[in-house]
Order: sequence, then C-alpha cells, then structure tokens
Amino acid sequence: MGPMSAASEAGGPSPSAGPGVGPAAGPVAGPDVAPALRVPSRADHEVVRELGAEVYEVAVTQGWIDAADRDFLPGSTRRSALLLLVDLGLLTFDSQAERYHPVDPSAASDLLVAPLAQHASELIAESARWNSTFEELASLYRSSPINLKRASTEIRGIDAINRFIDTQVTNLRVEMLTAQPYGRRPAVTLAEAEPRDMQALRRGVSIRTIYQHSARQSAATREYVAEVSSLGAEVRTSDEFFKRMLVFDRHTALIPATESHEVAVAIHEKSILAFLLDLFDRAWERAMPFTVDTMAAARNVAAEVRSMTLRMLVEGHSDAASAKRLGVSVRTYASYISMLKEEYGVETRFQLGWAMSRSAAPASD
Repeated sequence: MGPMSAASEAGGPSPSAGPGVGPAAGPVAGPDVAPALRVPSRADHEVVRELGAEVYEVAVTQGWIDAADRDFLPGSTRRSALLLLVDLGLLTFDSQAERYHPVDPSAASDLLVAPLAQHASELIAESARWNSTFEELASLYRSSPINLKRASTEIRGIDAINRFIDTQVTNLRVEMLTAQPYGRRPAVTLAEAEPRDMQALRRGVSIRTIYQHSARQSAATREYVAEVSSLGAEVRTSDEFFKRMLVFDRHTALIPATESHEVAVAIHEKSILAFLLDLFDRAWERAMPFTVDTMAAARNVAAEVRSMTLRMLVEGHSDAASAKRLGVSVRTYASYISMLKEEYGVETRFQLGWAMSRSAAPASD
C-alpha cells in the first residue's frame, strides 16, 4: 500500500492527495477520474479477500463511506483495507462531500490485470531465454572431454529427468530407441511426448519403440502410435517383460535407478551402451509390429498373452508379480486366469495346474 499523507491520518483526506496515496501520486481522483493504480502484491490480495471485500460491501450497500466514519478511524485495520481499496481503484474519494464512493470492479480489473499479464509475459520470455542458454551450455557439457570420460550420470527428480529427456530429444540427429513397459501409458504423458517426438521425426530422426502387448488396449496409445507412425516411426509390442530404457543417438542411454523411477542413470560408457543396444535389438526382432487393424495380429497377440499367462502360473509367480510382467492390472490378470479355467473346464487353480500338466504330458501307447 502506498504511503499515506499526514493529513489523511490526522482525520480527513488532504485536498491535494487522495487517502492512501502519497504526495507523489498527484491530485485527488474524483468520481470521473481514474486513480493512479499500482501493481498489487500477493499480500494485498489476501487483505482484499479477508477484509477488503467486507469494506467494499459496506460502500456498495450504503452508496458511500464517510471519511469520518468511526468504523474506519485512522490506524484501524478497516481503515487500512479502505485505503488499499482506494489504491486499487475500487473506491474513489469525493473531497467536497468527504466520502468514499465504490467504483465498478470491472474498470479497476482492466487497469490492474493488464500490468500483471504484461509482467507474466515478460517472465515467460525471460524464462525461455534462460532455458535456451542452459540448453546451449548443456550441449557444450555433453560434448566435452570431461563428460565423454564419465561412464554414467545420476539424475534425481521426475522434473529433472523430464528436462533431461526433452533436451536429448531436442538435440537428436539420427535415432531414438525407447522401451516402454507396464502396458498402458498415461494419456497425459503421451500428450506431452507427442509434439516433441513429432518434431524429431520431421527433422528426419528415426524412432523405434517397444511396448508390451497390453498397450494395444489403450485408446490413447493407439492414437499416439497412429500419429508418429504416419511420420515414419516404428512401434512394436512384446509379450516379454522389460525395463524402461531410452537411447539417444546411440551415445547416451537412460534407465531407471529406482522402482519409483524418481532417480535415473544416464549411461555414456561405450561397452555398456553396446550391451544395452544388443538387448534392444534382440527384443525388437522378437516383437510384433503394432498394427491395430488386422485380425491376424490380434490373434497372435492373444496367443502370446495366453502363453505368457501359462508361463507365469507354471513358474509360481504371485498375481501382482505376474500382472506387472504382463503390463496389466491384477484384476485383468485374474480375468486371464478365469478364461484359462473356463478353457480347461476347471474351477480352481490347483485343478487348472493339474489339467495343464495332463494336456502337456505325452500320450501313452
């Protein structure tokens, strides 16, 4: 709130300066003259919400507030709120009648919001400039001898990991390989990744992605695959479980360091990269192209899911572990078991295991 004149604190507003506005603020703002407004602070906003609204309601209900009103004596909190409303252009002082009159908030809003919006726009532009500068510095660091000698770099925090990925994808020149397990990916994640990946594809970057078969059940994933495939990306799905991995131009691989994925490790060492690339290429060869419009692909996927479910049962994994390896929920995995029970004509898992062993045993003469 701006400095108040001595006259206004003594009892009445000065004829040369409005209440709550120092001598530098100029002449009093009459009913038809817009006051000199300032950009409000967060503290001002809290005062307006907690007390200013009540003061404004009094002015609107009565039509005005007398400068000599005992409820608004100098030094009181209500007086401070009243002067703040004057500062914000929500009240105007009539020096002849010595009254404060309410002003339409829409007029004050236009005068206040515009500077705030301009300030926000300047902050966004400044943020973009800093981001560009840091990206240039990061590019220098990644290509420096110091970084190239480092085998790995630990990255902590989801935001930091996402910034690292964004920077890597922005600087891609040749190829990106991604392995995305756990079935359906969140629609929000795909929506954020799609523009970034599409820009890379338009630059001529090759993208290959492996999902688990269960990802085919996600409408958001199918839409994403259709969009990136239209620009040349290749997507396949596998019945096998694998860990998340991203490889950028075959010089940096990013893998999770914790189960929560809140810590990641960027690997630069060539021999480890070669090992990871070999794992990806082998998984790629065994995976099936992500095609959602052919019955043959759907039948093959269903057969592989059935086979993997049987394998999980035989190996004795828990439902939670089996569901995770298949990239589905525990409930979905339970439905797979139910279908197998129906297929074998049994009611319990023990009976299912027996029936499976009988069907797998060689026929006797």
